[in-house]
Formats: sequence, C-alpha cells, structure tokens
Amino acid sequence: MDSVANRTVAVVDYGMGNLRSVSQAVQAAAAGTGWRVIVTARADEVRAAARVVLPGQGAMPDCMRELRDSGLQQAVLEAAAAKPLFGVCVGMQMLLDRSSEGDTPGLGLIHGDVVRFELAGRL
Repeated sequence: MDSVANRTVAVVDYGMGNLRSVSQAVQAAAAGTGWRVIVTARADEVRAAARVVLPGQGAMPDCMRELRDSGLQQAVLEAAAAKPLFGVCVGMQMLLDRSSEGDTPGLGLIHGDVVRFELAGRL
C-alpha cells in the first residue's frame, strides 16, 4: 500500500524529452487521486518519489548521453530497483539493453535491443 506521506510522481528532467506533454498527461491521470506530480532535475527528488516517469524525445544516443551527463542515470537505476518506473517514447527505449541506433547502450533494465523496423517497400 502506498504511504500517504509519499504520493509523488517524478517526471525526470534530464534536458531531453517531451516534458510538457508528459507532465500534463500524468497530471491529468492523477487528478483527484491525491498524487502530486513534479518535473525534476534533482536526483534526490527522483529517489524520494513513489513513482518515476522517464520521458524521451529525439535520438537514443543523445538521450542516454544527457541522462548520464545530468547525473540522473544512477538515480533512475536506483528508482527502477525499488519502485514503478514508466518510460515514454525514447524513455521506454532507454530501458532496454541497447539500441542499434549508434550501437548505444541503454539502461539494461529490460533485456533486449531496440531495432529499426525495415519497412521499405512494405507500406
């Protein structure tokens, strides 16, 4: 059961991602539930939140670099080990082992590779 003292959802702001649309969607889903939604670039707030949302927009190599360089990668990994973590768009792809886009290592939380669909001539 969730603690009444900690009903916070942290949307991780690592400098990449569709923060406005993701935070608005999470706020709409949380409306009337007592959950508080914050957009944060602070590792301590990511660690303290009861739920974490990892957005992403653009290319996986750029998103992984910014997550690492922001100092938030370890906080996201720690959060994933202890609480629900939801990835949106490239944020979801980052949860996997690697991406074929630039042979980029992911967070390794879900076994598998992100690969491009080969659709040439099929549509």
